[in-house]
Amino acid sequence: MDSLTIVKIGGNILNKDVDLDDFLEKFKKIKGKKILLHGCGRSANLLLKQIGITPKMHKGRRITDVHTLQVVNMVYAGDINKKVVSLLQSKEVNALGLSGADGNVILAKKRPVTDFDYGFAGDIISVQTASITALIEAEFTPVFCSITHDGKGQLLNTNADTIAATLAAALAKDYDLSLRFCFELNGVLRDINRKESVISEISETRFLEMQAQQTIADGMIPKLFNALNAKKAGAKEVIICSKENLLSPETATEII
Repeated sequence: MDSLTIVKIGGNILNKDVDLDDFLEKFKKIKGKKILLHGCGRSANLLLKQIGITPKMHKGRRITDVHTLQVVNMVYAGDINKKVVSLLQSKEVNALGLSGADGNVILAKKRPVTDFDYGFAGDIISVQTASITALIEAEFTPVFCSITHDGKGQLLNTNADTIAATLAAALAKDYDLSLRFCFELNGVLRDINRKESVISEISETRFLEMQAQQTIADGMIPKLFNALNAKKAGAKEVIICSKENLLSPETATEII
């Protein structure tokens, strides 16, 4: 079975040209087939503020009203996606930028309103693995942004970590799959003030304990939740790391 590595890149790396270039050099060196996935909430927040809209979050997830959706679509599917694709092309990685609407590869539905209304947030219904596999086997490197669609003409904002985990779960049956969540820290930390305090392994039990003890930040909760789901769905390896240890995941946090 061929190897496939899916890497989700964090906004702190995307926002700094030097860090992004360093990350993409390392991404290029990953052996085998690969997929890159990004959001870039910080850039979206900056543009929202520039046009007079206050970004809103709830439990680490964005509230996406109609104006926010327009902005995140411009940032994620436009500016950031094409910037990353062009930089990868400059490094001789044959990248192809995609949203969930392209080729109907990721179909979602608007999140129903229960105890809270997230607006035009998308919950994934299905992944067209045949189309993605065809691109990979044709030696393209897909670069997904975190925009999906509902099949009826409505674009939706879907959490990038969720897309990464869902892609990993869908493709794990066809590939020897590694999923890496790459952000600004070397892994999940015991002490947020000590960057060297990386927790080497986290199980579902450990995650639930940390959540109950409120020892993890709101933004880390959906990341760990998605990482655990990908592992349970068959991903051989799930890692939370930084660009510094992207190629040496034994120094990062592994989901077990």
